[in-house]
This record gives sequence, structure tokens and C-alpha cells, in this order.
Amino acid sequence: MTRTALITGASRGLGLALARSLAEAGWDLVLTARGADDLERATAGLDATAIPGDVTDPGHLARLSRAVPELDLLVNNASGLGVTPLPPLAGYPLEVFRDLLETNVTAPLALVQATLPALRARRGAVVNITSDAATGAYEGWGAYGATKAALEQLSNVLSAEEPELAVWWVDPGEMNTRMLADAIGEQEAAEATDPAKVAAALHDLVRSRPASGRVSLQ
Repeated sequence: MTRTALITGASRGLGLALARSLAEAGWDLVLTARGADDLERATAGLDATAIPGDVTDPGHLARLSRAVPELDLLVNNASGLGVTPLPPLAGYPLEVFRDLLETNVTAPLALVQATLPALRARRGAVVNITSDAATGAYEGWGAYGATKAALEQLSNVLSAEEPELAVWWVDPGEMNTRMLADAIGEQEAAEATDPAKVAAALHDLVRSRPASGRVSLQ
């Protein structure tokens, strides 16, 4: 039986690395990211359906859900970082925080809601990509971490409400990505883990299908 995965934030970093790993294993892929050109270039060598768009746009979410009438794996990987350099909470722009909540919390929940019938039909799995900033007190990371903490709790409750699904909220650890470079600088980010290595561990998680819960890949 062919398996289908929907991955957000799939034009770079962990999303793209996981898409490549799943493609090698024969999965059907529906991939999305905001930048149409970046998504097209990144997925040019993959046998995948690329649907560019913003996950905060209800119309885009509707297009994604129509593309996956049956779904084995939903990966909510798309995420915003917010203001850089990372400011302390005392001066954090509230309008930016509201946008972060929309991207990092509301959009993943909305996509889960939109694809639940397809996931239930296949007893599928949901992977919500989170961060150690959800649980640690790191200066400058308060706003981003708060959104990831909210995503973790949504995942926790979803796992209780949908026992037939596997739901994992996954802390991938520091990866050499553009987002990390924006946060801490390119030189420091270059010393972090290759996203392909993290994607391989995430693929192993999907294959082994442990019980729902928080997973740290650090």
C-alpha cells in the first residue's frame, strides 16, 4: 500500500530533508512552503506534488486537505522565528508575537483539523516539530518558545483525544538551518547537526511508530 505524507515548510532544512528520505522509501508526497520558486527548485528532483502557499491562509489549507483524501503522515514543520536579533520579552513587539502564534500554533491546529478525516481513514500519524525552547528558559527565545510550548500542549491533548492516531511532538535539537543562522549567526549554526541526520532519525520514528508523546532527537 502506498503511503502519503503532507509536509509543511518543505523547501529547505528539516522539511526538505525528510521529504527526500521519505521519497527514497517510496512515499507519495504533498509538499508545501511559502516561496513558490524555492519550493519548485527544492523539489525538482522529487516525485512529489508541490503546493506553494502560506499555512496561515485558510484557502491554502483547504487546497492541501483536498490533495490528501487519505493521509498516513502529517508533518507540521513550517515555523516562524520572529524578530531577529532575538529581543527580550520586555521589549518584544506584540504584533510580531501575534503573528508567531498564528504561524506556529493556530496554523498547525487548523491543518490537523482539516486533515483529520484523511488521517483517521488510515490510522495515520501527526508530527509537530517543536523545540527545547518550549521547556527551557533561554534569553531571547521567550516568544518563540511560548509558541512551541503551546504547540506541545495541543499535541498532548490531541494524542488523548485521537487514540487511534500516533501523535508525536518532536524536538529535533539544533540544526544547521537558515532559521538557526538567523537566530545565532551563520558560523555558530554551521556547527549544528545536519538536517539530513535529523530527518533520518525522524523517518525511523515514523517507521517504528512508538506510542504518542514527546520525542527528543538531540
